[in-house]
Amino acid sequence: MEKVAIIEIADSATVLSIYQTQNGRSKIVRYEKDQVGITKDVQEERLLKPKTMTDIIGILKLYRNVVEENEVGKIIALASGPILSARNQRGFFEEVYNNTGLGFTPLSDDDIVKNIYVSVSSKIDNSKGSIVYICPTSTYLIKYNRRTTLGHEIIPVGYENINNGNKSFDEMKAVMLEKLNEKAFALEGDEPFVGVGNPFINLGRVAKKIEHYPIEIDNNYVISSSLQKKVSSFVKTLDLEKVKKVKGLLEDRSDVLLSGLAIISAIYEKYAVKELAVSTASVREGVINSSIASEIQERFSDLLGSSFDSIVEFEKSDSSLNLRVANMSGILFKQLKVMHKLPRAYVKPMRVAAYMFDSGKKISFDEYEKRGFDAILNSGLCGVSQKELLLGAFICMCQTADNFNLSQWMKYKDILTDEDLNAVRKLGIIVKLAVQLNSSKKLVVTDVVCDILGDSIIMKLIVNSDPSYEIMQGMKVAKDYRVFFKKNLQLI
Repeated sequence: MEKVAIIEIADSATVLSIYQTQNGRSKIVRYEKDQVGITKDVQEERLLKPKTMTDIIGILKLYRNVVEENEVGKIIALASGPILSARNQRGFFEEVYNNTGLGFTPLSDDDIVKNIYVSVSSKIDNSKGSIVYICPTSTYLIKYNRRTTLGHEIIPVGYENINNGNKSFDEMKAVMLEKLNEKAFALEGDEPFVGVGNPFINLGRVAKKIEHYPIEIDNNYVISSSLQKKVSSFVKTLDLEKVKKVKGLLEDRSDVLLSGLAIISAIYEKYAVKELAVSTASVREGVINSSIASEIQERFSDLLGSSFDSIVEFEKSDSSLNLRVANMSGILFKQLKVMHKLPRAYVKPMRVAAYMFDSGKKISFDEYEKRGFDAILNSGLCGVSQKELLLGAFICMCQTADNFNLSQWMKYKDILTDEDLNAVRKLGIIVKLAVQLNSSKKLVVTDVVCDILGDSIIMKLIVNSDPSYEIMQGMKVAKDYRVFFKKNLQLI
């Protein structure tokens, strides 16, 4: 296991990210971001002012100390954005190297496009579509299909530089529309759209407050055209003091919030976007994925499975049952199809619950199935919709039928249906049975064949060795099975 640090000078901030890496996978363990006046300096005189340079060097020295304290094995130093347009950038980077030993690599626009695409592809499971990445000084339009980029366009307008004269929301939107019409880049509103950058995260967070959406997850939150218009109409009326009262925003400046939403509104209108998924992708995540993963395409074939593997990579043990429980749950789902009568749409949520059946133990061993609800919702799993993640959390909790809490379910009533309620309770039993059939922590039961006989269902276990312990543990599920499947369970 090695630690890798990425140090960035980008737009108006310096950023330090430290990752643990192993076997082509990564986990962030520290993140620091500090604002500096780069954008303002470059916009005014195309020169970094002495104070700005001193501030950046001072921050980088502190970052260097943090890197050493964390025993980082590799440092990747990157520079992008306005600083690359400063006339004195060369002298500045020489001074940085002399003071910190850090040699910065400039990121070209092509590099940014590549890394944003790689990061998005590791977070949202769309085989084709369009990415819109809004930076402080630029907006990137990226089209992709079958896991490769088809082309991109860069609009030299971002949420920091579009409002250089106290423009209104509608005036800024008009500026962006004009720029988009000049480029005439062909994006199709019917295809999936993904939004990357602070403005999209802020849009999602305000939208959730307006809609009273109960899941506080940014990634893969889908925003319809009508909801985007509702948010824009609301934010137009806010002044600085009111914006500061809106909790959870990435920026507390009304002008930045307004300018970002004006750009987004122009995107929705220009390309007739019906809905867009917010992504927490970033350039740095693209860089870390590209630099440590030898087979980046491997994770694209099963994004959810890759996400599971990334979690287990840093927590695995020789006795880990996660994969076996997930596989056995799949077998039981197929064998019990005539009993549960659930569509395949529930396979992915069940897979989430089965793979993370014991995730609540990290919080508390007591009633760990209940704790698994919060563990799954906050797991950062990719390759699933927010609703699928929520269903997975409920299925995990329902491994014990008495854990179900109707008041908790009602919190999510606008997302979930009566069919979902029936499904999570049945699937919770299936996952629990899969856990019990792996009780020896050895591969004893390899397959199951089910027969329905009157008011009973007989499960014949295909085994490698004596399954007595598995049968004893599995029969503990019989009571709950009878309640939800209306049959007596027998294991032989």
